[in-house]
Amino acid sequence: MIRFFVFMSLKNWLQGNDPNRDIGSVWTFCIGGLAGAASVFGNTPIDVVKTRMQGLDAAKYKNTWDCVVKIARNEGFLAFYKGTTPRLGRVCFDVAIVFTLYENIMKALNYIWPTE
Repeated sequence: MIRFFVFMSLKNWLQGNDPNRDIGSVWTFCIGGLAGAASVFGNTPIDVVKTRMQGLDAAKYKNTWDCVVKIARNEGFLAFYKGTTPRLGRVCFDVAIVFTLYENIMKALNYIWPTE
């Protein structure tokens, strides 16, 4: 959900709130990458907790909240962002490519089958 909100907000801003204005593939790729980065920073803490609770040491946590508290106390706030760098590399390009492909496919389909 984060990536769609960020992408559409940035796209609307670049279009100057004119939905018919084309921002081009380069800008679409760039804001897709930013949307991917936002989703990584928003979701990584939840993924860290989920991974800890599914791992071999899961028995040391009573529940989700206990896991959050123990990570924060024992390892600090930055522990919730472990693994962020590799995910950024993967997700930013993935989301940028997907949004760029989507926008270009929609342009082609609107050319073939005009909706307006």
